Amino acid sequence: MAASTRVPQPVIEAARGGKCVEDPALMRRNHMELLKHQRDETVHGGIRTGKYSLKACIACHASQTTGSVTAKDTNFCQSCHNYAAVKIDCFGCHANKPQVKP
Repeated sequence: MAASTRVPQPVIEAARGGKCVEDPALMRRNHMELLKHQRDETVHGGIRTGKYSLKACIACHASQTTGSVTAKDTNFCQSCHNYAAVKIDCFGCHANKPQVKP
């Protein structure tokens, strides 16, 4: 009976890339701090490359069915943020899909 009262875990789709840039446990706890640090380097220092760029995360984690990280509740960012009851505000300004290459 205890199993039926548990909160369901988020459904995380497989990434498009290979291994993540960091250990998954570290990323679960610290991804926002890493993204903010990268943001500061980009905005204040003009450094647009980086291990923790939002663009790289989206390119790797966009759903293979929707092409997005937030279009459906099962998409990578959306599933975990729903689970944690955290609003995603990155995509008010940033694209939630990888850039299409011509």
